[in-house]
Amino acid sequence: MTEHADVPQEIVAGLRSVCLGLPETYEEPAWVGTRWRVRTQTFAHVLTINEGWPPAYARAATSDGPITVMTFRAAAQELDALGGAGHPFFRPVWFPNIVGMVLDGGVDWDEVAELVTESYCLLAPRKLVALVDRPTD
Repeated sequence: MTEHADVPQEIVAGLRSVCLGLPETYEEPAWVGTRWRVRTQTFAHVLTINEGWPPAYARAATSDGPITVMTFRAAAQELDALGGAGHPFFRPVWFPNIVGMVLDGGVDWDEVAELVTESYCLLAPRKLVALVDRPTD
């Protein structure tokens, strides 16, 4: 049996600090990697692609790895912009509103926090979204 690559702890810790700061969220092991949820909805999922596994993620990210990626939800107006922006973003095909991001050494944690917060707000009940401190445009 192939061992699956673990997500580096510093990346999990960085995401944990953002995700668990949102109302009524929890962290759990996913089928691979770690995910953060509100109620039953996953708003962020992080995993490491290594030696082409998992294959759907490797194809979407166009990398056999080793790389660490995060997937999250995005609003319709951001999907094409992020998905077409190139590295570090990519568009998986398994859900229509999913975007992926490579979390490499140059990751902008402020951007990650903003993207994860917006993902949460797309899935959380309105009463929880109202509790989130978000910048206004």
